[in-house]
Amino acid sequence: MQITETVNDTLRREFRITVGASDLDAKLLSRLEGMKDQVQLKGFRPGKVPVAHLRKTFGKSMMGEIVQEAVAEYSQKAVDERSLRPAMSPQIKLESEVEQVIAGTQDLIFTMGIDLMPDFKLAEPSTISLIRPQTDVSDDDVLESLKRLASQQRTYEPKGDGAEAQDGDQLVIDFVGKIDGIPFEGGTADNAELVIGSGSFIPGFEDQLKGVKAGDAKVVAVQFPAEYPSANLAGKYADFDVTVKEVRRGIEAEVDETLATKLGLDSLDKLRDAARMQLANQFTQASRAHLKRALLDALDSAHSFDLPSGMVEAEFRQIWAQVEKDVKSGELAEEDKTKSEDELKAEFRSIAERRVRLGLVLSEFGRVNNVQITQEELNRAVVMQARQYPGQEQRIIEIYRNNPDALAQLRAPIFEDKVVDFLCGQVKITDKQVSREDLFKDPDDLAKILKAS
Repeated sequence: MQITETVNDTLRREFRITVGASDLDAKLLSRLEGMKDQVQLKGFRPGKVPVAHLRKTFGKSMMGEIVQEAVAEYSQKAVDERSLRPAMSPQIKLESEVEQVIAGTQDLIFTMGIDLMPDFKLAEPSTISLIRPQTDVSDDDVLESLKRLASQQRTYEPKGDGAEAQDGDQLVIDFVGKIDGIPFEGGTADNAELVIGSGSFIPGFEDQLKGVKAGDAKVVAVQFPAEYPSANLAGKYADFDVTVKEVRRGIEAEVDETLATKLGLDSLDKLRDAARMQLANQFTQASRAHLKRALLDALDSAHSFDLPSGMVEAEFRQIWAQVEKDVKSGELAEEDKTKSEDELKAEFRSIAERRVRLGLVLSEFGRVNNVQITQEELNRAVVMQARQYPGQEQRIIEIYRNNPDALAQLRAPIFEDKVVDFLCGQVKITDKQVSREDLFKDPDDLAKILKAS
């Protein structure tokens, strides 16, 4: 085995690592010898299977495992021998032909690149002062919430012959969708219920049905959104032959005991309590989000150090891919549409640098303060993810159990939140009452309000 350092920069190391074919073969023989007395194969007495036969039967799959283990082992050895502190997982690139390495005819040669944690001094949390916006739940807030619940429980009744459909009315319709005059799969339905103004159909579909009456036939012309989930329909123009069978008016549910019972609660008072608690949770989450943003801004301002270029580039590529997607779909923010590509790249690279800087700062705070994620917390996160896919919960759980990268993606935000919670217990926080409207404003807008008050 030979480890050669090829790049030695301040925050970057690269290595070329060679593991001889004979070393790999020795590992394989050792493993085969170890399993010889345990394997039972047809035609051989227990413990009497020749190693040569085992090599022929299991050698290829075993050597594949040995190669993977060797890459991990010697990559870690290069790090440990030099007491390096990786900032992220190493980047591995095989130079050998995998099939020849597994066949034992070529040495295992691979390169490893690794970004290192920069040396920097953490800011003292006690020197950071933050304002936490808070809002109490009012009786008016509760009543408004109950009215929204009631509106969701509305029922519908026929408006009568000759009544025209308006916003909020429900239509019962049959329709056949066609592209270039040919019906397409999934574009036909009978007795479909559509509430005008609900936004549940393709943009433009509902607006064209305002004013229709029971018995009307109408052709509705629309264009599927460019980001429509079905690729064969995305961006296409279509005509829908619509037959209106019934026009119904909505009947609002009253905020009363009947509504509470319908929603599974014993009384209107308990429904009010539940609504108040839900609103309090929403306000608390919004308050915490603003506090976290203020903390991250303060940490970003308090730390300045060189960043691992590989981490910044990886973060920038991820951000820029989303920007290109937004440009293609026409969803780029209005303030960005007039900027040149160079201006946008400079702006989003700055965002990438901020994210990397804050990630390293939070990671270091977590390390020095021994912030840990428990298995229970990780299991709870997996279950929450699984619940988003009713009927497939067990399959989702198995995916996370068998995929370390997927688990790592769940672990990262849990760790970040725990470090943030820890730091919020160390910094100076001043609570300030704000209106409900201000609490749910953009963080930058609320920050200006808090600073001015």
